[in-house]
Amino acid sequence: MNPEPSKEHSWLKRYLGEWTSESECPSGPGGEMIKTTGRETVRAIGDLWIQGEGRGEIPGVGNATMILTVGFDPERGRFIGTWVGSMMTHLWVYEGWLEGDDTLVLESAGPVWEQPGKSARYRDITEFKGPDERAFRAMMLQDDGSWQQIMAARYRRVK
Repeated sequence: MNPEPSKEHSWLKRYLGEWTSESECPSGPGGEMIKTTGRETVRAIGDLWIQGEGRGEIPGVGNATMILTVGFDPERGRFIGTWVGSMMTHLWVYEGWLEGDDTLVLESAGPVWEQPGKSARYRDITEFKGPDERAFRAMMLQDDGSWQQIMAARYRRVK
């Protein structure tokens, strides 16, 4: 088993490197916005996967570590991956696609924090604004079928 990398695998190399981040999200429903900063290192796992490790301080939580993996499954024609964070017990399992040349959309299911026992669909959307900048939005599907943004971040390449 030694698959050839596809154009989608090559697309993921845009993530490689060292990044700084600035993000904001509400402290809770209708709450004030929390701003955080962090650093992320993204490396290749062979030619088929990327793995990112982010670190930052989250107000009310403290130091946090996040791990992202993303690859492409040619049989399903979808990007696949996972995300875990030291601040939660849920493993996010992704499946997604490209929109245009610069945007990766990854969907997952997970808990609704304010409503224990309830789950929802989520979308993590990364848009490359150039070789050294990317924007990130996390969205949650609402009961009325609309998508609500729950987090936004801007990443800038350090090296």
